[in-house]
Amino acid sequence: MAYKPRLKEKYTSEIAPALKEKFQFSTAMQVPRIQKICLNQGIGDSIVDKKILEAAVEEMSTIAGQKAVLAKSRKDISNFKLRKGMPVGVRVTLRGDRMYEFLDRLISVSLPRVRDFKGISDKGFDGRGNFSFGVTEQIIYPEINIDKVHKITGMDVTIVTNAANDNEALALLKEFGFPFKK
Repeated sequence: MAYKPRLKEKYTSEIAPALKEKFQFSTAMQVPRIQKICLNQGIGDSIVDKKILEAAVEEMSTIAGQKAVLAKSRKDISNFKLRKGMPVGVRVTLRGDRMYEFLDRLISVSLPRVRDFKGISDKGFDGRGNFSFGVTEQIIYPEINIDKVHKITGMDVTIVTNAANDNEALALLKEFGFPFKK
């Protein structure tokens, strides 16, 4: 028998039928689902020190479970001493089983490790069913060894769904157990 992530099984057995009943969808294909999770980390100091960029790629690859890619600047900005094509960040796009594994670790392990955590604001929806939020420290992930961290940086997490509106996406994420503020 092949391995199936815990949240993927939960989606097919519990979440999809509950959402189909709640929103009165006529077919199972109308039920919203998570398509991908995008992780992005901007590294402004990479212009001065290339070791920060290498460390960021290594940390992001460890967190995501797949190789991170450098994000390069698209245009010249003289005030920031930035030239077109210079690396300015790190990004990863997760799909399939890795996406569900990352979401499981994020909800159950990483977010509860945030200091003074009271929940995530539900104001990060974009009007099309996608949800974005920021994490201020990468050390909340248990994969990161705090002794080897050169600089504490944050990251942006974007959860892309195929929901028709924000209410459906909010209901989907709440069913997954996302810790929204009350």
